[in-house]
Amino acid sequence: MATVYEIVQGLSQAAANAYDGAMTEEGEPVKAGLKREEGNRLIDKRVMDGFNVKFHGNIMRLSYMSEVTLKEVYASGFESEVESQMNEIVKFLKKEARKITGTTPSLTKQGEIDIRVENSSRVRSWVTACLEYKVGGMEEVAVVGEATEDKLAAGWEAFMKQGGLGTRPKNDKRPKNSGDKK
Repeated sequence: MATVYEIVQGLSQAAANAYDGAMTEEGEPVKAGLKREEGNRLIDKRVMDGFNVKFHGNIMRLSYMSEVTLKEVYASGFESEVESQMNEIVKFLKKEARKITGTTPSLTKQGEIDIRVENSSRVRSWVTACLEYKVGGMEEVAVVGEATEDKLAAGWEAFMKQGGLGTRPKNDKRPKNSGDKK
């Protein structure tokens, strides 16, 4: 069984291996399930898209960003298309993490996809989608938001019992309220 460090390192390295222009050992372009990999790079318009992974306890947050046209946004099935795009990215992450660590990570979808479409003009629009996955094998990690044991409480209480707040040290020879006189 892989450690938490190995799981996170494998998934993070898998995401890092999907940069634009990445090549496999055989010299073929890496297929991470992104739109920019489709078509001919020389004659087709380049589509800007990419993804990012973040870890919060035993949860991996996958974020996807892509340029879209308003025609695509208003077409039926836009949300399912974005979700299928993210599923392709998850397949790539699992396959690549297996190459790196030797074990396939277990990713279980948590909740629904969060899709946000923004535009900067009538021509430029982009979509940002986020989806959270529970990572299997990371049970010993503290879940963000849960109550934890306060390890500093005992030391803090001992410090406060020593007093000193509002009292002056024995070697202080200044007259009282010396800060008020100038």
